Amino acid sequence: MSTNDATLTLDDVITAKERIASTCIHTALIHSYELSKEFNNHVYLKPENLQVTGAFKIRGALNKVKSLSDEEKKRGLIASSAGNHAQGVAYSGHALGIDVTIVMPKTTPLIKVQATKNWGANVVLAGDIYDEAYEEARRLEKVNGYTFIHPFDDLEVMAGQGTIALEILEDMPDTDVILVPIGGGGLISGIAVAAKAINPNIKIIGVESTGAMGMKGSIIAGHPVSLQQVDSIADGANVKTVGNLTYNLVEKYVDEIITVDDEDLIETIFLLVEKHKIVAEATGVLSIAALKKLNITGKKVVSVISGGNIDVLTMSSLLDRGLYSRGRLLCFSVKLKDTPGQLVKIAEILAEVGANVVKLDHNQFKALDRLRHVALEVTVETNGHEHINEVKKALASHGYDIDIIY
Repeated sequence: MSTNDATLTLDDVITAKERIASTCIHTALIHSYELSKEFNNHVYLKPENLQVTGAFKIRGALNKVKSLSDEEKKRGLIASSAGNHAQGVAYSGHALGIDVTIVMPKTTPLIKVQATKNWGANVVLAGDIYDEAYEEARRLEKVNGYTFIHPFDDLEVMAGQGTIALEILEDMPDTDVILVPIGGGGLISGIAVAAKAINPNIKIIGVESTGAMGMKGSIIAGHPVSLQQVDSIADGANVKTVGNLTYNLVEKYVDEIITVDDEDLIETIFLLVEKHKIVAEATGVLSIAALKKLNITGKKVVSVISGGNIDVLTMSSLLDRGLYSRGRLLCFSVKLKDTPGQLVKIAEILAEVGANVVKLDHNQFKALDRLRHVALEVTVETNGHEHINEVKKALASHGYDIDIIY
């Protein structure tokens, strides 16, 4: 298949599957009882975070690199990426003995930069977003004669990503819906072409961040558009301009595009860790965050977890925020009289409603009239938003007026 051809077929995806079979694992579907119950569908997870490089991108990158001519390989490879495509190309070059240079945004999480270097690639940091890294990679391509491996707007890359659909329908032929994250559109394009060829009635629904709605904006406009800016914790999907090839395929084969915000993603990361012990990055959970926005019930729905490359510090921060959003932590301040026994009274009220104290900050210097009052800041572990309301009512019934911090 020539990447100059504007078509992608099921046969191309089948060929890709044969090319990458020795490296890419068939990630088995995981049925989620918790998500099925919460969202009134039969929910299955496709854990591409378990791929050899921690994301689905290895599929497309490896298929593309293996399809290159000997002359193209000899020139060395270059790619631009926010992280996961970088590792896919770096791994492919390492496996096939090809020199690789990767241009990544300066904002790329350290874990993705180091993982790319670990596969032997030369990493260049340029720009603050993917599109700026892309421009630098194209410049280096011309200067040094490298072979450029596009992260999404390439038919061989899309064919590799489409192998995910083959696996899903092999494992569960009666799948009703596949939810797919969208950045530049390569993943959903490959999946949509393959899935629709096998079952024209299957629904393919894309999911974008509200801070990076490049594909949805393009579909609404009727042509590819460039966003003025992108702003989302889903760094792997922060693409200002979607591909021309991907736009055409999404416009033809994708049934709907749903958007979710950062708070949805934070809550979903927390939910995956707590309920399924699955670690995924923000981009990776786009398709799971979208489950609550589906207008269907009782259907077999597959959410593709696109990747799990997230550093520990970011994970820790997001889990903390997830605790707040799920109503698992409550932090409040209350002004108390500066007399003995006040702290004990607060502790007794919290104990009565089953709120476990995590942290106390008893500081008389925070009160404006510290000769008569002291400020108490309390963090408690709770069991959801209803429980938080019980805590508030209990304190109010005893005459305590609290200020919620988070």
